[in-house]
Amino acid sequence: MRAPSLFRSLAFRVVVVYVALFALSTGALVAFTYWNTERALDAETDQVIEAEITGLAEQYQRQGLAGLTDVIISRSIRGNRGLYLLTDRNRRAIAGNLDGWPSVKAQPGNFIEFDYQRRIGGDLETRRARGRIFALMGGFNLLVARDVHERYETQRLLTTTLPWSVGLMLLLGLAGGALMSRNLLTRLDSINNTSHEIMEGDLSRRVPVTGSGDEFDTLATNLNGMLERIERLMHGLREVTDSVAHDLRTPLNRLRNRLEGTLMRMSESPQSAEIEAAVAETDRLIGTFNALLLIAEAEAGAVREAMAMVDMRVIVEGVAELYEPVAEEKGIKFELAPSGAVQIEGNKSLISQALANLIDNAIKYTPPGGHVRVAVEETSEGAALSVSDNGPGIPDADRGRVLDRFVRLEASRNSPGTGLGLSLVAAVARLHDAKLELADNAPGLKATLLFPFGVR
Repeated sequence: MRAPSLFRSLAFRVVVVYVALFALSTGALVAFTYWNTERALDAETDQVIEAEITGLAEQYQRQGLAGLTDVIISRSIRGNRGLYLLTDRNRRAIAGNLDGWPSVKAQPGNFIEFDYQRRIGGDLETRRARGRIFALMGGFNLLVARDVHERYETQRLLTTTLPWSVGLMLLLGLAGGALMSRNLLTRLDSINNTSHEIMEGDLSRRVPVTGSGDEFDTLATNLNGMLERIERLMHGLREVTDSVAHDLRTPLNRLRNRLEGTLMRMSESPQSAEIEAAVAETDRLIGTFNALLLIAEAEAGAVREAMAMVDMRVIVEGVAELYEPVAEEKGIKFELAPSGAVQIEGNKSLISQALANLIDNAIKYTPPGGHVRVAVEETSEGAALSVSDNGPGIPDADRGRVLDRFVRLEASRNSPGTGLGLSLVAAVARLHDAKLELADNAPGLKATLLFPFGVR
């Protein structure tokens, strides 16, 4: 059983989604906050500029161009953040603390942002300003602006660092998610490994408890309690099965032996036919009983200890040697396909029994003159063991149902059997993690057991 990789785990995906949403929401919140702050600062700056323009316009109306020039020179000398430039119709500077008209196209009355040169500490520095152009009579123009360089630098810094901050947040989140997911996967792997060992038949295994008292410890404690109860129930079931096997199998064998002995002594008696029928019924009862016990052992995983490397070719040749005379006696051509050595890990006795059941069914339902073929081959998926015939086959709708216990189709009601043959084959397939496929052989049935390589 393969555990999910770190990057495919649910914990890692949850952390990634959470970190991505957190990073996006944080970035959006910071951007929204800055946008509102920038609007508020621009509105405040624009109000100051509007107030200065209003005052300068009043000065111009009262004192004319000369008075306005004196006021601009006076304000420029103060050295505050106010920027002024009065020009004639040819944009030649008359007064102000700006060296020249900014190279920004704008209509009078509109706010603009532009760069200007300013000497600070003996060095000429390029700074950012925001202002408004006011048109005067006679073609004169007045530019009133404020220095907004700090806000501009803050904006540039934010637009530069915000993507890196979001990226770093995602990177750290992914690293934290990987670390947290690895810790969770370690705990889940211990539960999965224990579950897999229990599925293989080792009911004594328990889920490790770390003692941290977290949710995983609570889950492990509950699972261990459930496993202890299941183990007790399985142990009791095996005891009952062993008791039944001991208490019923021996009396049935004794009954059969006595009936057989009576039949030998009464060979010429009219009752000999009845006794012979009773022996046959006893044989069928013993066969049913043995098949049920074998299915129960296979499904409970009680025979996993007998798993070993086996050669499928040897098994096929041994079982085919037993059934080939039966097929010839019925007038059926029996073919064993040639193959090389095919090694798998499994229970030789159960695989032999499953193959015997498939061959027995094929011979039983194939009419005289028919053909039964047994083959084993190595494929990319594993070792394929197949038995095919040209009998009546099994309808598609019934191929899943015939694997249940005591299920017999209408066409086979009059033929001998218990309805446990394919059930045992299916149990052996589950024990070996193999696939049992029933397919149309056109005509007839092709039953294939696909055993994976190296599953144990």
